[in-house]
This record gives sequence, C-alpha cells and structure tokens, in this order.
Amino acid sequence: MLSESEIYKELGKLTDDKDRWEENIPYVVSLLNHESVKIKAKALWLIGEMGLIYPLALKEDVDMIASFFESSEALLRERAVNALGRIGRGDFEVIGSHFTKLFGFAADENANVRLSFIWASENIATNTPDIYEEYMGVFEKLLYDTDDKVRMEAPEIFRVLGKRRPEFVTPYLDQLKEISQNDENRVVRIHCMGAIKAATSDR
Repeated sequence: MLSESEIYKELGKLTDDKDRWEENIPYVVSLLNHESVKIKAKALWLIGEMGLIYPLALKEDVDMIASFFESSEALLRERAVNALGRIGRGDFEVIGSHFTKLFGFAADENANVRLSFIWASENIATNTPDIYEEYMGVFEKLLYDTDDKVRMEAPEIFRVLGKRRPEFVTPYLDQLKEISQNDENRVVRIHCMGAIKAATSDR
C-alpha cells in the first residue's frame, strides 16, 4: 500500500500526463475515500481538470464530489466547488442538479472558498452564461467583500458575462466605475475597468 507522500507524488505525475487522464479517472475518484485531507484535496483538484476534458466520464461521481460541500475542512469545500466549476464548464448538464447549491459558498466563512465560488462561476459562465441572469446580485455583494483576493476576482465574473451577455452587467456599470476609480486596491480597479470594457465594447 502506497504512503500518503507516494500517492501525492503519483498524482503530481498524473497531472502532467494528460494522455493517461481518461483511463485513470476511476482511480483518482477512488482517492476521495482516502483518510488524508491532503490526498482528497489533490484528487478533487485533478478531478476538476480531468472533468473539463472528460465531463461525461464523471457523471456518476458528481454527487460524491458535491458531498464535500458539507465538509468542515475549508480546503475540501474549496476544491469541490472548483471541481464542479471545471466539470460544468465542460458540460453543464453533468453538474446541473448541484448548480444552485454553489451559491451558498458566496457567503462561506472562508475567503478561499468564496474565491473558488467565483472561479467556478467564471468557468460555468464561459459556456453557459444564460443561467446567471437572476444571480447577478450575488456577485454584486462580492465586489465589496472584506477579503482583498475575493474583491480582486469578483469583477472577473462581470467581465466573463459582459463579453457574452452584456445586458446582465449593464445594471452594475455605475458601481463598477465607482470601484474602478476609488478602490484602494490597484488590481481591483484594473479588473473593474476590464469588466466595464467587456460589457460596453462594440460587437
């Protein structure tokens, strides 16, 4: 039986060897039952990357991935949210039954989980933007998050959607402009300007 460090190293090698991904999906999924948080977190991350390319191969495993939404370990919540985002970018229908649950993480106590929620949303919105129309208020709140990393990323979902569905972003242009001019964080200002540009550029 391999040790934790050996499995972790093995997952690292597998991450770099995309030709072996499809055949190794069942093995990586099996590691979600491992006792080590470190191994489960690494497996969840790799499952997300595999799922972007082979979403249908993970159709039967999505419920298990989503079970980590309830984890007391913030790292596992973070990675599970991210995994569903990547799989959902590959094929939204595969994760559709868990889509609304993702929005609970917009208010997670852990900033990295909130950040992961934004990333997951950007991934899904890339190919399935229409489903976000009624949720824009959730992202508006994240523009004013207490954590700098979250505030730096929050405008990016407005940029992604602004390119695809500018009408979703139009109601928030004044706020984005205000933040782009006044926020103390330079990256936040730049990302807000990027979101405005995406939503207002001529098509």
